[in-house]
Amino acid sequence: MERSTKQRRAIREAFLEAGRPLSPQEVLSLARRKVPSLGLATVYRTLKGLVEEGFLTAVALPGEPPRYEPAGQGHHHHFLCRRCGRVYELSGCGLKADLPPGFQAEGHEVTVYGRCPECA
Repeated sequence: MERSTKQRRAIREAFLEAGRPLSPQEVLSLARRKVPSLGLATVYRTLKGLVEEGFLTAVALPGEPPRYEPAGQGHHHHFLCRRCGRVYELSGCGLKADLPPGFQAEGHEVTVYGRCPECA
């Protein structure tokens, strides 16, 4: 486990305050409010460490750079605003698929695309 630094704390707090998946650039912008000297290389290093320790998990969206969100939230889907590029969490899962006989689903990913309230 890595030691706690003001940069690491600011990055953790960025996720807790945002309440949605963040890109490294969004993390940098939010965390710089508390640590103005924070650099992008530190953000990437810290994200890697926070994933390794289990605080964060990567969110992979087709054709998009990865975002990160706090781990342990259970199964859920995401909404990607096509205008601003922000990603939001969707609660629950209403997907019910009729699989052909003999098929066993092991998981699925769903991303909803559109415009967030700020961009609508």
